Amino acid sequence: MKTIQETVETIIKRTPFIEEAMQEKLINVSSLARVIQPEVEQILGKNVKAGAIMMSINRISPVNILRIRKNIKSFSLKLGDFIVRSDLFDYTFKNSNTLYKQISLLFAKMGTNRESFFTVSQGIFETNIVISSNLKEEIDRHFDKEELINSMKKLASITIKLPKTNIEQSGIYYFILKQLAWSNIPVQEIISTTHEITLVVKESDINKTFSILIDLKKV
Repeated sequence: MKTIQETVETIIKRTPFIEEAMQEKLINVSSLARVIQPEVEQILGKNVKAGAIMMSINRISPVNILRIRKNIKSFSLKLGDFIVRSDLFDYTFKNSNTLYKQISLLFAKMGTNRESFFTVSQGIFETNIVISSNLKEEIDRHFDKEELINSMKKLASITIKLPKTNIEQSGIYYFILKQLAWSNIPVQEIISTTHEITLVVKESDINKTFSILIDLKKV
């Protein structure tokens, strides 16, 4: 049977930002205890006093957070160049055999052209394509018979070069995306490879996004 301490830790750790905000003294422990009290009681199947929950909150060790933060601070100083692209379009199509064929034809047509922005992310049920504006006519023509799920325009992207140690460091994407979440910037798409991450946002958010990411190197 779970203890109060175990229950409180589970609730805190699965809630975005709370654990870190606690370490920064940004959250009133008494208020937090009252907020999570009903859920604690539901999980344990009994009444639990707010004071007992407060004690459990105060016992949560910051060791893991402090260790991750220290490692990320060192990691952030090694972030590579930022590459910004604007005037992008975003398409999401339902997967089909003909869709794959059209994507292959478009890849072949582009060849080694690096002037255009063209990324494809294939999911289980749908495929996302982000392109620069000069490819819009190609997409509209070659994919006109495909089932379009969603499309967006007036987008921009920032590509971040990651150091080789990124695959060994936990919390990297959280560290980056947290900054944007706190600034109320919605990320439209995330495109990643082993040593790169590309964030696609609205053009109206690109300047603020760039400023936030640049500040990461100063953490």
